[in-house]
Amino acid sequence: MKRNVALVLTLALGFALAAAAQTLPVPNSAAAPAPAGPAKVAVIAFQAAVGQTNEFQRNFADLQKKYEPKRTQLKTLADEIDGLEKQLQAGGDKLTDADRASKAKTIDDKKKQAQRFAEDAQNDLTQEMNDVYGKIAQKVFDVLATYAQQQGFTLVLDGTANQQQAPVVLYASPSTDISKAIVDAYNLKSGVPAPPPQPESAPAPKPAAPKPPAAH
Repeated sequence: MKRNVALVLTLALGFALAAAAQTLPVPNSAAAPAPAGPAKVAVIAFQAAVGQTNEFQRNFADLQKKYEPKRTQLKTLADEIDGLEKQLQAGGDKLTDADRASKAKTIDDKKKQAQRFAEDAQNDLTQEMNDVYGKIAQKVFDVLATYAQQQGFTLVLDGTANQQQAPVVLYASPSTDISKAIVDAYNLKSGVPAPPPQPESAPAPKPAAPKPPAAH
């Protein structure tokens, strides 16, 4: 139980990112007419690009700080449960049946409390991650659409699409990857400065592959 409650929010960060990717809003802008001439194709790792923007890094770091007290509270609950379980085991035959039953009930109640707290915190975190990721992803898509039109691309593929998402890019020349160009263009447009380097214990997030918005 101690390990479970102590890791719930850390794991939830990754789960929330994946959930956010599945609820990415679809823009309402119509696709631009394809320019005349040979097809010009580009590839982008869309969700990775969103995660690499200065704005996302800043907002993600803010969200981690916001939930730090909840992580601390979960660890306190986990330590308390662990201590009660050790007391029960150490008591052995010294405890009466009534005392043993009372301590066991206290432990069970504490575990239920920790579980409810962890679930509520994860739900709140998932919702906030949906908002953080979705809002920035929509704006990154807008920058992508403008960039593609300016550069004359007829097709942009998401190079991080998984087996449930088509198309899947099996090969792409490095010269077709516009991920960095989009991140740089977005950072310039947003005006958000690069965040300070994070300590090794808190690496930058690596979101799961998303389903990027498709223009209509």
